[in-house]
Amino acid sequence: MATKIVVIISADTEWRAIRGFFPGTEADASPFGEWFVHDVRIGKKAEGVIFFHGGWGKIAAAASTQYVIDRWAPDLLMNLGTCGGFEGEIERGTIILVEKTVVYDMVDLMGDHAEHIAHYVTDLDLSWLGERYPQGVQRDLLVSADRDIAAREIPELKRRYGARAADWESGAIAWTAKKNNTRCLILRGVTDLVGPGGGEAYGNFRLYAEAAEGIMKRLVQSLPAWIELAFLKRDKK
Repeated sequence: MATKIVVIISADTEWRAIRGFFPGTEADASPFGEWFVHDVRIGKKAEGVIFFHGGWGKIAAAASTQYVIDRWAPDLLMNLGTCGGFEGEIERGTIILVEKTVVYDMVDLMGDHAEHIAHYVTDLDLSWLGERYPQGVQRDLLVSADRDIAAREIPELKRRYGARAADWESGAIAWTAKKNNTRCLILRGVTDLVGPGGGEAYGNFRLYAEAAEGIMKRLVQSLPAWIELAFLKRDKK
């Protein structure tokens, strides 16, 4: 049986970039968006990799992750995408290899808030990757919420979680994958920074879109090496 690899792409802007990298590729439809299969050369052979548009936000991210797992039962589930960084804590263009996710936008006024936040914290098992990676990355935590980064919340996110960057979907994808015992690899690149003066991409979508295209190109270019690393490590065990 062939190895099954699914790459979930969340945001619409990220997906448009992906489609642009594979012109002429025919896509099928799912309840969440398009998907297509592209042969990626891994060593001496080609593997058919499924690229799947999962949609933006936690609801679409969790639902599409479960859909992908139920439909294909992938040997490796990947999420490639973008994130925003905290000014002074991380540089634009940094690729984060996500080792832990926290969903931080839950507000519980009746019970133990910390307990409810902890319920959706996910530690990703990356032991199978080893310590040598095919591109420069920063192993780090990523916080997720159904919102862009609010500058006023950055000090608390840093203090409480040690966060340096945030996105919308990683927390839901990681949590759902772990519940299904599915191996998951999340790589997110920092497109823009948010600081005391606000976000440099807020009100300037073009800045984000151009940076996102560059991030997605780097991630796609490195994809064969990440997949090869993942399965070489597995096959040696």
